[in-house]
Amino acid sequence: MSYPTETTIPVGDDRLIVALDVPNALAGLALAERLGNAVSFYKIGLGMLTSGGLALANELKMEHGKRIFLDMKLFDIGATVEHAVRGLAQFDIDFLTVHGDPHVVRAAMQGAAGSDMKILAVTILTSLDRADLDDCLIQAGDIPELVTTRAARALEAGADGVIASPKEAALIRALPEATGKLIVTPGVRPVGADSGDQKRIATPHQAITDGADHIVVGRPIWQASDPRAAVRDILASLP
Repeated sequence: MSYPTETTIPVGDDRLIVALDVPNALAGLALAERLGNAVSFYKIGLGMLTSGGLALANELKMEHGKRIFLDMKLFDIGATVEHAVRGLAQFDIDFLTVHGDPHVVRAAMQGAAGSDMKILAVTILTSLDRADLDDCLIQAGDIPELVTTRAARALEAGADGVIASPKEAALIRALPEATGKLIVTPGVRPVGADSGDQKRIATPHQAITDGADHIVVGRPIWQASDPRAAVRDILASLP
């Protein structure tokens, strides 16, 4: 199979974060090597933590010069969150997620103090809809309203940015608290792609247009017959 030449793919556009939601670190490294300099930013999630995820993060960062988003969605008492974040900061991670509860955010910010790691607060998972929130006994209300309220509280608590679906990106960007803050959107699917387990989705172009700084895309890239071509098409679609 022939791949596009390096000059046909924008280099260094870190608005695209590729989610390495693959079985293990070896598969993640193989995909990163296949994508080459077409991708500069990778997400490593909880599912890979026990399969070499931290080692992969370190290798991609130190040996390949990639930016790393560690998606751990930490949630615990403040002292435990602060300790965990302080330890993870030693890996020179770029982004780390925690749950958006203000006490969690404040503890994470204390743990990240003195490092360049950005703390991103999770609002409501993009795989959840109102029925799911009812099952979890989450207070009544429209999801966009709940998301923007949680985002505002997390940003007031000091978060560097938030994780939210692209459906709420514009609402969050309009918040006074969001000035100068990051918005990172999973639940992004190219036109025609299967939505998978995501329920609140938008295209890459729409997510950026609505105020997202970074979009996270996984399966539409690593399940593609030509992952580099999939990256090329996504980057070409961005405004």
